[in-house]
Amino acid sequence: MSGWDAYFVNEAAEAEFEALPIDIRAKLTRALDLLRAKGIAALAMPLARHVEEKIWELRATGRDGIGRSLYVAASGKRLLILRSFIKKTQKTPRTEIEIAVKRLGEVE
Repeated sequence: MSGWDAYFVNEAAEAEFEALPIDIRAKLTRALDLLRAKGIAALAMPLARHVEEKIWELRATGRDGIGRSLYVAASGKRLLILRSFIKKTQKTPRTEIEIAVKRLGEVE
């Protein structure tokens, strides 16, 4: 076992994840299961992509659009999910990144 696990940074982050369409949430959950089974190295393209500084995004596409969960790898083999949303544009919106950065700042 890899020892890695995923946590939500707060209740708002968990509620956002739960509000995603079921097919997108299922794909993101499978990526997190892969993290638990194989470790952080299993989260490579196309499952994950670096956004900026410490922040990465988990990527999933479904019938209702493109889902993203912004996260950081934290000490103790923990992945902290900061923000989840449906992407409407090609690029990850700056406002979504800023929400993730703010939430990260609240726990660092």
